Amino acid sequence: MKQVLALTFAFLTVSLPTDAQTFSVLYSFQGKTDGSNPQAGLFLNAVYGTTFLGGDPTCACGTVFELLLNGTFTTLHTFVGRDGANPAAGLVADAYGNLYGTTSQGGSFGAGTVIKLAPPATLGGTWTESVLYNFTSGVDGAHPYAGLAQDGIGNLYGTTNRGGAFNFGTLFKLDKFGNEVVLHSFRLSPDGAYPYAAVILDSAGSLYGTTNGGGAFNSGTVFKLAAMYTENVVHSFNGTTDGAYPISALTLDPTGSLFGTANQGGSGQEGTIFKLTNKGRFSVLHTFKGILQGANPAAGLILDSSGNFYGTTTEGGNLDDDGTIFELNPTTGSYTVLHAFASGNQGNYPYTGLIADSSGNLYGATESGGTARRGLLYRITIPVGRDSLKGNHRSTIPSSTEATLNTKREVGQ
Repeated sequence: MKQVLALTFAFLTVSLPTDAQTFSVLYSFQGKTDGSNPQAGLFLNAVYGTTFLGGDPTCACGTVFELLLNGTFTTLHTFVGRDGANPAAGLVADAYGNLYGTTSQGGSFGAGTVIKLAPPATLGGTWTESVLYNFTSGVDGAHPYAGLAQDGIGNLYGTTNRGGAFNFGTLFKLDKFGNEVVLHSFRLSPDGAYPYAAVILDSAGSLYGTTNGGGAFNSGTVFKLAAMYTENVVHSFNGTTDGAYPISALTLDPTGSLFGTANQGGSGQEGTIFKLTNKGRFSVLHTFKGILQGANPAAGLILDSSGNFYGTTTEGGNLDDDGTIFELNPTTGSYTVLHAFASGNQGNYPYTGLIADSSGNLYGATESGGTARRGLLYRITIPVGRDSLKGNHRSTIPSSTEATLNTKREVGQ
């Protein structure tokens, strides 16, 4: 894919927070059996996610949780080390209500796992966890910090941050029986190194993702793995004007263009939002300026039906650098801070991105803050007239999944 660099710095208008959107804290983690340092990445009439720490007091290896919208919080699974530890990403679901995720540590070899959680057969029953794969730190990879993507027949795709043939990380495929195939071993240059983010699938079966390092300038890459498993570098970040060190997944729009965030780089070295067309043309849509605008995004973007993007920054927003929630219109360049985190009970450092329900409400998590300073889950309601998120962001989840979970929850089938 031919790469053409076209940077955009001007014509950006910035709006600051207003009272039009409503921010509310749904749950504050206590760092005990409920866990701490949460990641929320799946909405199925409830918020599902993982915590990096907490849970078992002798291990503090993290948990999997469910939060119903009536405020009911349930720990679905507590990691104890041998089944995995320290999950650093959200979950995906299949049509039967099973949840899949990764742990960055633990397992039989201490290098992380891929896990499956099956819902209970009866209402109020126990979820059943099974380890689908134990990474060995060898050519198969090690330490998956990213979540998973799933195709139509149940294969799972992900990345490991280390391991592989060159110890710069891998891109792997796992079938429903737990058989792993390494699709690509990163070699630092020119293809990149140390992927932290999940991959995404397009309709042709190609995979797209980012690496945090490596590439032509050692500042990270955007890569494509075609259906025949041939890897190509779509873009190498130069570390200055266009961004550096991306650690988030990409978003694919209906035209086949890719959108994402870089954690650093840009004119202020505080991150960028970028676009890659299906012809390989690269452009910077926004350069973060820090303080009130936000800085250093660590998560990807979600797209509404009007073409607007929503995301988070880990820092900026106020003088304490607690992070923001933002909206970007890529056509006009209008950038709006929807919420600035204020530390304390309101949370700070949203390292994870946003998810949306069918009514257009946004949900997310902060790494710290809350009543026990262990992180929290929040909701931000977009006002009427700006609710084009309705019904979106669920295309990667089979429509029967939500019905399956609701049936099991409500009538105990």
